[in-house]
Amino acid sequence: MNLFLKHCSKIKFAEIAISGSKSETNRMLILQALFPEIQLKNSSDSDDSRAMTLALQSDSDVIDIHHAGTAMRFLTSYFAILEGRMVILTGSERMQQRPIEKLVDALREMGADIEFTNNDGFPPIKIVGQKLSASKVSIDASVSSQFISSLMLIGSKLPRGLEIQLQGKITSKPYLQLSIDLLNSVGIEAVMRNDSILISAKEQIAKTVFAVESDWSSASYFYSFVALSSFGESLKLSTFKKNSSQGDSSLIEIYKNFGVQTSFEDESIVLTKISTDDPDSDLFFDLSDTPDLAQTIVVTALGQNRNCILKGLHTLKIKETDRLVALQAELTKFGASVNITENSLELSSIPRLNNNVLVQTYQDHRMAMAFAPLVLRTNLSISESEVVTKSYPNFWSDLFKLGIIVKEVE
Repeated sequence: MNLFLKHCSKIKFAEIAISGSKSETNRMLILQALFPEIQLKNSSDSDDSRAMTLALQSDSDVIDIHHAGTAMRFLTSYFAILEGRMVILTGSERMQQRPIEKLVDALREMGADIEFTNNDGFPPIKIVGQKLSASKVSIDASVSSQFISSLMLIGSKLPRGLEIQLQGKITSKPYLQLSIDLLNSVGIEAVMRNDSILISAKEQIAKTVFAVESDWSSASYFYSFVALSSFGESLKLSTFKKNSSQGDSSLIEIYKNFGVQTSFEDESIVLTKISTDDPDSDLFFDLSDTPDLAQTIVVTALGQNRNCILKGLHTLKIKETDRLVALQAELTKFGASVNITENSLELSSIPRLNNNVLVQTYQDHRMAMAFAPLVLRTNLSISESEVVTKSYPNFWSDLFKLGIIVKEVE
């Protein structure tokens, strides 16, 4: 389904409740499966979290997690330690193109029984659960932090815990810290020391009620709306913590460069457009720790007619799509000049955007949502708009609260 977004010059003040973090929810769902003493509140309503929930409840020999990357990675380790359980873990066509070899190699090093059933290094994979007795494992830390988090989540269920030795440059480090914080929050001792992560063994934990914080990644699109709005306009988002464990809370500092002020009111944040010190300055961001913000940031820069260089983007090539190639294609449609390398993107912006552009989403939820704020600059359409359900099912209905006119088109 394609959606047409009618150009408007300002947004209405609105209070928007954003669903629980997908990153937190999917980690906690694995921990809850291992430790039933955990009760969750404010869980994500995303497709990815639903896929994780259904997989954990399934007794089928074949489990299809569709597009859910975190589910694929976290469930690989989870099923590897379920003694006697055999499962084939598969996903969408794109999921079968996303590498998982580094994680499988690490689990095999620990004694796991995992086979690639089609192409070596890629899903589908056949897993036969084993009692893993290893207490140490090494893994390349430069490919995906989710591989490491996957190992961390099962570490406490190993007889002697687990020491994970990280090799190479660590990518998306805040997501590793998020996993550590979540483990600690339910009474599992976890710590990072230099290039190692130590997880203590734990047979059971005390009964715990865990409230999932709302998703900062989802909040990013509203930061972009405020950045492209007029001076003094604002909106309110809930529910967020002032000292969040989510790496994407770096939005607070990043969007100061775009003239967005963040203030906390109880468990909500209020975003307000203020003037910037140098509104025409070029922008540079190293997003090694927060690559999921890349699409939102570069689109905001386009909307503000700002040149922008983003680095630390090497993981974008193995996301739902090759996000670097996708961004270059779609930004160029608006008239911008875009250069990409294996880990960077450079945007040369323009004062007036092309009108009535159809943005292709490439089955990537973030492509759809990141480009939506350009409605404050021009008319545009979003293809396959339903893809947002992967992380934010209510996104389009929440835009109505801002006064954005969204219509279905052929």
